[in-house]
Amino acid sequence: MTSQVSSPTEQTDEPVVGEQRKPGGAKDVRRLDRVIIRFAGDSGDGMQLTGDRFTSETASFGNDLSTLPNFPAEIRAPAGTLPGVSSFQLHFADHDILTPGDAPNVLVAMNPAALKANIGDLPRGAEIIVNTDEFTKRALQKVGYAADPLQDGSLDGYNLHPVPLTTLTVEALKEFDLSRKEAERSKNMFALGLLSWMYHRPTEGTEKFLKSKFAKKPDIAEANIAAFRAGWNFGETTEDFAVSYEVAPAAKAFPVGTYRNISGNLALAYGLVTASQQADLPLFLGSYPITPASDILHELSKHKNFGVRTFQAEDEIAGIGAALGAAFGGSLAVTTTSGPGVALKSETIGLAVSLELPLLVVDIQRGGPSTGLPTKTEQADLLQAMFGRNGEAPVPIVAPRTPADCFDAALEAARIALTYRTPVMLLSDGYLANGSEPWRIPDLDELPDLRVRFASGPNHTLEDGTEVFWPYKRDPHTLARPWAIPGTPGLEHRIGGIEKQDGTGNISYDPANHDFMVRTRQAKVDGIEVPDIEVDDPHGAKTLVLGWGSTYGPITAAVRRLRTAGESIAQAHLRHLNPFPRNLGQVLKGYDKVVVPEMNLGQLATLIRAKYLVDAHSYNQVNGMPFKAEQLATALKEAIDD
Repeated sequence: MTSQVSSPTEQTDEPVVGEQRKPGGAKDVRRLDRVIIRFAGDSGDGMQLTGDRFTSETASFGNDLSTLPNFPAEIRAPAGTLPGVSSFQLHFADHDILTPGDAPNVLVAMNPAALKANIGDLPRGAEIIVNTDEFTKRALQKVGYAADPLQDGSLDGYNLHPVPLTTLTVEALKEFDLSRKEAERSKNMFALGLLSWMYHRPTEGTEKFLKSKFAKKPDIAEANIAAFRAGWNFGETTEDFAVSYEVAPAAKAFPVGTYRNISGNLALAYGLVTASQQADLPLFLGSYPITPASDILHELSKHKNFGVRTFQAEDEIAGIGAALGAAFGGSLAVTTTSGPGVALKSETIGLAVSLELPLLVVDIQRGGPSTGLPTKTEQADLLQAMFGRNGEAPVPIVAPRTPADCFDAALEAARIALTYRTPVMLLSDGYLANGSEPWRIPDLDELPDLRVRFASGPNHTLEDGTEVFWPYKRDPHTLARPWAIPGTPGLEHRIGGIEKQDGTGNISYDPANHDFMVRTRQAKVDGIEVPDIEVDDPHGAKTLVLGWGSTYGPITAAVRRLRTAGESIAQAHLRHLNPFPRNLGQVLKGYDKVVVPEMNLGQLATLIRAKYLVDAHSYNQVNGMPFKAEQLATALKEAIDD
């Protein structure tokens, strides 16, 4: 969530323990203010599904939450290997939180590879639940364990819970007509049941989900439900788990409203549908599947009832070409991709700049260059979005800051595209796309009016009195040209990538006209109305930390930690990266030091230095993972003290 209320528990990854109680003489129940759980196993062990179900029940319970799915790029990486480990981290709390957490309090490791890949992130004293059935000699050797870590004392600093998850699952399902291999697949549900007992999560939603997911295979549905219940019952009866935990709903963290858990890609898809409804335009998506953007295509394909038309093209170029054609035809046109796809789409984005048509280009950034790291996050497409076209082809850029904020960012990108008749780049990333948090469903009267007026007749009078339609005659306030629907009588005009004559739109090679058109298109983008940047500076700090996009959560958590420790630091976060807010230069010059954390090698810092001549200090990370709050807090403290 995005509340600025400080919480003392942001200082540490250790949960604060409250009262203990024993209901009916049963096991201890301890009250915590927050917990960070990580499920880890092979990419075929269902860790993403397990984490997603735990998250859904946590959201329905009313906790604030933030998630970090992390999985290999391979469809099925080699079983039992370090590259094949898939994990899902969930941070949930009884107060406002901002990140998936730095260090897990609980690790569920389904095999030795999962343990070895994640043990370095755990603080001493953390709980480790391991599936002992997978700790065979061969499995240990495969990941480089010379001895069994469950036996050699190397885990003595942790609260280790060895559980034969596979054996217990198979035993629980012996009454079902399943092979051993089929029964073993339900071990993730056994683990989910155990964790649901440990943290008093609701169970009804998961059982309903399983019945729906396996509706065509009721035996499989019942087997998974049986494994889930067996895991719950194991926690209730085993002596190894003497304590369970409660994390109360985050009643004070949320404004009044109706909430649901939502991922960034889902929020973005809903934002696009909402924008089309508010604009009273059909929505057209021309796209080619690419990780991590494909979920948007999948989701929008479900909403034909809202006038959404999705087209899965044969490649990236065809996808954006179809979308631009739809924009010419009067649709709210969108193309979705990641960085490699933006490279392929660049010529058509330039064509959209020349044609001055509204087009949303959604880039869910991932690690690069080239194919890079398909399932890992990065912020390294900013300069590509700003300059990655031939010629002077300025494009507005909007970046959401949290998964839920992707909804509002989609509406804002649509507003700019429709109002100013221009393609707009929306820069999300893999961290936001796959992560999730609670989202307050907005009321209809909170949504912007995005309706547009199409050209309907002549708009210019020649010297001889003839009334004609000039396709490049501009609105004096926005510099937007008219939007003429093909087939409207009298509004025929030339289209294509060759330079247009001002006003008439005829082909022009005139040097002075080209200079004028280039400057006019730049002036249109420069003149886009965007809100001033807001600065959070309660103590009159001398150091400002400036961020953009998904760094918002880690930066804000780090700032909270520093302020709780008595440090003075200011924070500002950019949504609009082209054009920048008009007050940005004045804000930057009001501080002795500006620090810019980015998941790249300093792209925003480069732009800031060039435009405002401010000696912005970069703090960079390009390891495919989001910043940790403690890591940023340390770096910012060093900047303050320097």
